[in-house]
Amino acid sequence: MDLSTNYMGLKLKNPIVPSASPLSNNVDNVKKMEDAGAAAVVVYSLFEEQITHESGELDHYLAYGTESYAEAINYFPEQESFNLTPVQYLDHIANLKKAVDIPIIGSLNGVSSGGWVKYARNIEQAGADALELNIYYVAANPNLNSLEIEKTYVDVLKEVKKNVKIPVAMKLSPFFTSMSSIAKGLDEAGADALVLFNRFYQPDFDLEKLEVVPNLVLSTNWEMRLPLRWIAILYGNLKSSLGATSGIHTHEDVIKIMMAGGDVAMMASELLVNGIGRISEIIKGIERWMEENEYKSIDMMKGSMSQKKIAQPAAFERANYMKLLQSYKTIL
Repeated sequence: MDLSTNYMGLKLKNPIVPSASPLSNNVDNVKKMEDAGAAAVVVYSLFEEQITHESGELDHYLAYGTESYAEAINYFPEQESFNLTPVQYLDHIANLKKAVDIPIIGSLNGVSSGGWVKYARNIEQAGADALELNIYYVAANPNLNSLEIEKTYVDVLKEVKKNVKIPVAMKLSPFFTSMSSIAKGLDEAGADALVLFNRFYQPDFDLEKLEVVPNLVLSTNWEMRLPLRWIAILYGNLKSSLGATSGIHTHEDVIKIMMAGGDVAMMASELLVNGIGRISEIIKGIERWMEENEYKSIDMMKGSMSQKKIAQPAAFERANYMKLLQSYKTIL
């Protein structure tokens, strides 16, 4: 079986790519991922806040919503609480490149187009084969319109592309008025890949202390349906590669992403819960399914269930919604 795929110009032996998670903080873990069959690894993110606390533009974005609550800005963690300092992050990238043969993808997590984006060049020089930009932004300011928000994404991408020669992927949230439009805009601005979708971890309330507290919930299988749908819609309309993340746990999930038109399937929660060895089990499951269904390569299935290829393309739009609600009514 030929499980190879091409992701933003990187020739990968299969579509399984562990996404950014605490697992990649350890060189031995990444070596285990390679041994288990991972085709590439996205390293845990380096945050804009780690690179610069003095950027006026960053302060401008962080200040939204803090006027009413003076203590709100103190909610941000101190530098010491991050997993790796910027210098340690670069050293980690260099050490990973020495330890494994698979591509290493750096990750920058930020929101503004300030000077921090130039750090992308440092990540490239440390040896990263590609870079993933994770723009995690909650549009809480009612005076900031959607066009300005989308422009921020495009501006960050353009600034990074000026500073590096390695491929750059944009990891997006699903909360855009027009996903197709922002995808097209980023594609035209030079994005080598779009990764769908970032998971926004929602805060919770501690009713005893009356505080807002972080709340980490790992993904579940049903969350895959959102990236599945949008990859199927975008496939064939962009030059950018398409990566799926969120809710990918089984070999069936990976196959569905490939059939929608994805180039890679990224996972973290499954590995955090069931161990790095799950990668080899999932690869064996893909090979077994392909043999049983007479697929010789990933390329044979890629995009076969996309909106462009299926007989009922409206299934990805309102028609599926209407049919689903009607079927539930029928059950009653």
